[in-house]
Amino acid sequence: MSEAVPVLNSEEGIDRIAGMIKDIQIAMLTTVGADGTLHSRPMATQRTPFNGELLFLTGEDSGKVHEIEQDSEVALTYVDPKHTFLSLSGRASLSNDRGLIGELWNPSYKAWFPEGKDDPGIRVLRVRVEQAEYWEAPSNAVVRNVKILARAVTGGRTPVGEHARVAM
Repeated sequence: MSEAVPVLNSEEGIDRIAGMIKDIQIAMLTTVGADGTLHSRPMATQRTPFNGELLFLTGEDSGKVHEIEQDSEVALTYVDPKHTFLSLSGRASLSNDRGLIGELWNPSYKAWFPEGKDDPGIRVLRVRVEQAEYWEAPSNAVVRNVKILARAVTGGRTPVGEHARVAM
């Protein structure tokens, strides 16, 4: 039995996504290789207000940069294993905006960029989200387990949590 998935409008969806990712620092970024294979890697999300775009810092010589230059379509996955699962897709672009790099800089990034924020190889990776889908279960384990049991007893007719798509 397939249930209809609600679709949130852009404004409501942006607010919802912002709330969901605010405490999840790492996203898995998936790019398409020249041979069509998918490559995923962890990326630290920059703590900027979510307005339909997500920002990351990366090195200009990384595989993901070369893949994005060939095919800008990417996917991002955020998971909070307790109750939040978020899948985003969109278009990526790269920038050498030194002012923005300075704003986004965090001293811990020296592990990847030993020259610091002035490293000439740092790039801003910007993802303009075009589609999103999320699944969110109750954070309380007892409530979540009761809902899972109810779903099993009702043959899948009882929702465990919230599932929706976002039209950007």
